[in-house]
Amino acid sequence: MSDKGVTEVKEKTKFLSHKELIWRRFKKNRLGMIGGLVVILLTSISIFAPFFSPYDYTATDNEKAYKSFAEINFVDEEGDFHLRPFVYSMKQEFDDQTWERVYVPDTSTRYPIRLFHRSWEYELFGFIESDLHLFGVDSPAELHLFGTDELGRDLLSRIIYGGRVSIAIGIIGSMITAIIGSLVGGVSGYFSGIIDVLLQRIIEMIRMFPTLPLMMGLSAAIPVTWSPVIILIAVMFIMIMVRWTSMARQIRGKVLSYRKQEFVEAAKAAGGGDFYIITKHILTNCTSHIIVVTTLAIPQLILAESSLSFLGLGIQPPMVSWGVLLSKATNIQTVGQYPWIMTPGIVILITILAFNFLGDGLRDAADPYGQ
Repeated sequence: MSDKGVTEVKEKTKFLSHKELIWRRFKKNRLGMIGGLVVILLTSISIFAPFFSPYDYTATDNEKAYKSFAEINFVDEEGDFHLRPFVYSMKQEFDDQTWERVYVPDTSTRYPIRLFHRSWEYELFGFIESDLHLFGVDSPAELHLFGTDELGRDLLSRIIYGGRVSIAIGIIGSMITAIIGSLVGGVSGYFSGIIDVLLQRIIEMIRMFPTLPLMMGLSAAIPVTWSPVIILIAVMFIMIMVRWTSMARQIRGKVLSYRKQEFVEAAKAAGGGDFYIITKHILTNCTSHIIVVTTLAIPQLILAESSLSFLGLGIQPPMVSWGVLLSKATNIQTVGQYPWIMTPGIVILITILAFNFLGDGLRDAADPYGQ
């Protein structure tokens, strides 16, 4: 082959890095890609919650208690079609037969739904003042897409703000869990001997208790007089202390298979310290596994927080999370009359499925023996 032909072959040949190979395989996983996009969407909405929220999530109005979700219309009372969706203002009346409060639309005026609507003022990230929102309607019409709760607060806005707490607990908690589990597992697998035995007995003592009852018992010991922020930190600390053991066990198994390999022996011969070898050489080779396990741990922590808050043992009002919102649906009669209060449960389900799809996709992409 001529030199020109060899050059052309080299140009067409591209050697992919480990990250590029993972990304190429991950893109072929449709559920993983969908889960990733949903996760990015939910996280973005939570970060920019004031912009996406049509109303102040703390604003109450007892006259609007348990107001049903808004009806979006494209056809008016005369049968004319409109490209821009609109709503009608609602009048509150009492049904003479059932003696229940009902809302009747006032069809005399149409109120179009406007994008980038200016409404209540807020401070984004605590210092950016604005009154711009993604959508809204002019007063006196209201746009409660998911209805209102028992105090007349907009449920959609509360779900968006609740996502800040629930998703933050999942992401931050899983990252701290990964750090603790990786270090403990790395030390246990690298040194072996008495250190390994001691750490593994501690892990077994923690894992011998059922996870949810253990978290419930520890959460019940949190004083109710503490501020909501301190309770949030305490609940996250409890979940981390219970969950890190799984990561430690898995990383220990990885380290046991790595510690006698050539690159570790070479690092020792070059004068590398034990902690340096564990963090810079062994755990670096476990990065793909750590990322996958951490991603799969996020929905578990979100579900754990929601379960504790649903039972009244987690996040406490006035702080809002998805579990706190779902706790309002404990009464079967209330759920039957106002089914939209179950909406936070649907959001939790979507979020957990999205993170699981993302984690499964990353796990399959990082598996060198996968198909």
